[in-house]
Amino acid sequence: MKNLISSISLTMLMVLSGNSILYGQDFFQFYTEEEESISPNYSFDYIPDFTYDQVAQRIKEMDTEMPFELNDRIFSFINYFAVRNRDYAKMVLERQATFFPLFEQTLAHHNMPDDVKFLAIIESGLNPKAKSRVGAMGLWQFMPATGRMYNLQANRDIDDRMDPELSTDAAAKYLKSLYKMFGNWELALAAYNCGPGNVRKAIRRSGGKQTFWGVYDHLPRETRSYVPQFQAMMYILRYAEEHNLFLEEPTYPIAYKKIQFNQEVDLDQLAQISGLCIEDLEQLNPSILNRMIPSSHKHIALKVPASKVDFIAQNQQEFKKAVALTDERVMEIRASESSQNLAGKTSANTNPESLLTYRVKSGDVLGSIAQRHGTSVTNIKSWNNLRSNTIRVGQTLKIYSNKSVQNTTLAENTTDLQNGSKLYTVQPGDSLWLITKKLNGVTIDQIKKLNNLNSNQIKPGQKLIIG
Repeated sequence: MKNLISSISLTMLMVLSGNSILYGQDFFQFYTEEEESISPNYSFDYIPDFTYDQVAQRIKEMDTEMPFELNDRIFSFINYFAVRNRDYAKMVLERQATFFPLFEQTLAHHNMPDDVKFLAIIESGLNPKAKSRVGAMGLWQFMPATGRMYNLQANRDIDDRMDPELSTDAAAKYLKSLYKMFGNWELALAAYNCGPGNVRKAIRRSGGKQTFWGVYDHLPRETRSYVPQFQAMMYILRYAEEHNLFLEEPTYPIAYKKIQFNQEVDLDQLAQISGLCIEDLEQLNPSILNRMIPSSHKHIALKVPASKVDFIAQNQQEFKKAVALTDERVMEIRASESSQNLAGKTSANTNPESLLTYRVKSGDVLGSIAQRHGTSVTNIKSWNNLRSNTIRVGQTLKIYSNKSVQNTTLAENTTDLQNGSKLYTVQPGDSLWLITKKLNGVTIDQIKKLNNLNSNQIKPGQKLIIG
């Protein structure tokens, strides 16, 4: 104890004499070998002090192909990420392991600076499904027109802008062209944010200056913050430890391999029969919007958790049949879309259970069909993507009937057999997937085994043993 008191006295003497500086709430006690060691109580919430000069020196020591000098604007953003919004910085630390290896590989392929990868943090916070208020999408926030310039196609089921690999390659190509245009990475980044036209205008208004800070006052307000935030993040992730930015629990990306089915695929079915978690499939394939691969993208390489790839590959033919996308399933998906789009605008029942298909007969018009099924012409046009009231004989329409006769329950179409089994009569619009949704704990595979079915195809009036 005498040695401990001596150490504390020496420390206090150093403080009083100005030979030592104590930051914040830190107070270090020095123990001799005679004292019992005490494990430190580490706090993830502790925020170390730092000065402008310390940060400036660290930036000078950074190994980067995109060097910059510290100024008040950049320092304010460093302070924001390191002090005021540490949760955002930790979120980025959590996500970087998933996306940075892909960014680094792509940028190296295009002979671009590795640090360009930090731009995706400013664009999307490393969220591949991020959507801006003006419609930009994905990790690199491509607008539809710019995306199409780099072959990023989008439809109601697949949006390539949310594909990490395709969008990263497109972003690299676009940024590389902007760098060739301006010969300066800071101006290239500014142009990525506000467009090359606005950067050229800023250059003209500045009297021909060719640097970001030279044209700074003539750029849009958002762009003036955009590049300094990028540079602040370059610093923050390099010196995260110095600012006590750690993850309490490290995160690891899902290991995956790619499989090509070369056909339309129902992801719900794939998850169900393989034992995969549908959320894992969605996380690995963020560009797939409706849990299905449509005919427009049937050659897409689907990312599947590595633990299941061998099992799927060994039973490839069986899987191809089992996960094939059926017309009924597509209609169910469209039904869900319609119900979301029409929420609050219509009283029609748009649950999948009320879905039926109607084949247009001679003399039919939309008005009579709508009246017959207790709905409106507007609803039928919306459900079937019709631009006019014109329909043709033989055309198939999907309809969500509002009449009680169509809202039959499973029990009303089920017969109890003497052996204790239950026999269900297939209704119009039914599918195996839809029937299993009405049953607790019964899977598609079990129904197929009970009824010796070789495919998922069923037809109205067919009798199925369901338990």
